[in-house]
Amino acid sequence: MGTLKIDILGTSFTIQASEDTEYLEKLLAYYKKITSDVNNISSVKTPLQNSILAGIMLVDELYQEKKKVTALQEGKEVSISSTNSIDEIEINQRTSDMISKIDEVL
Repeated sequence: MGTLKIDILGTSFTIQASEDTEYLEKLLAYYKKITSDVNNISSVKTPLQNSILAGIMLVDELYQEKKKVTALQEGKEVSISSTNSIDEIEINQRTSDMISKIDEVL
């Protein structure tokens, strides 16, 4: 069992999980990178918006990877060149779209 002190986007707390601490730290470092990328390429106004956009980007990344796995299982050809990366222009567009939608709700 591992523990992780999370200090990000103005929030700080500690969690315990069944994974080891080193693995949890890697996950947090990756999440911090994503939130930093969101902050650098968008005009997010709050930590909450930043975390929502980062979460959506991570879900998109997971979804794209699952699509690749499914395609491979079905014997389809998959482009490996885009694995783990999204074109920055596409990120900017998606981020702008998400910010607009969040602003409409708020």
